Amino acid sequence: MADTPLASLSLTHVHYDPNDPISYFCAWLALVPQGLCVMYATLIWSTREIEILLMFGGQLACEALNFALKRILKEERPKQMHGKGYGMPSSHAQFVAFFSLSLTLFLLFRHVPKKPTPSHTPLSMLARFALSGLALANAGLVAWSRTYLSYHTPKQVLVGCVAGAVTAVSWFLVTTVVRQIGLLSWAIDQPIVRLFRMRDLVVEEDLCQAGWEKWEVKRISSSSTSKGKKRR
Repeated sequence: MADTPLASLSLTHVHYDPNDPISYFCAWLALVPQGLCVMYATLIWSTREIEILLMFGGQLACEALNFALKRILKEERPKQMHGKGYGMPSSHAQFVAFFSLSLTLFLLFRHVPKKPTPSHTPLSMLARFALSGLALANAGLVAWSRTYLSYHTPKQVLVGCVAGAVTAVSWFLVTTVVRQIGLLSWAIDQPIVRLFRMRDLVVEEDLCQAGWEKWEVKRISSSSTSKGKKRR
């Protein structure tokens, strides 16, 4: 075992200049796709929202497209980069472009929250615009960081952004049709889907609302019961 050469797990292996704070910041930005995957898994497991599962399915399709494009185009990374694999298009840029644009399309066009109630105030259109702007800005930072760290050329990053954006719009249109023709409703009613308790509420409700109104009713009821006991 002592003579066996060790390998590097390249999933989180990032080259950066330790003397450059911006380079260090860019190294952290390289971990954004991994963080988003953790977020996807957490939200799907905790909320069982079919919309999030659909978005994750599109994200995986986007990654499959990037895998295919790299092996078709076979363009090398910049010469100063010591990493492995082809560079065209940038997988990081494509990943975050898909995520940010998909989130923007959902917040601005598909998410139609119910009217405000005493126990819940849904996200305003201004808040949804702000969240969309933050997501798009984050995608821009991640894409820019790939050229700063010399992992990709500007052209490779641009093509990655375009590929991610086209995939996001295409997937949004496909899922819209799936919803309109009733295929999604049919799928949710299938026994195997019901077994995992999948639901389709986030289109009308915010994630933070899940169970909140039920909790408020219980809290008010418990408070009233406690006050009644004290008066006795």
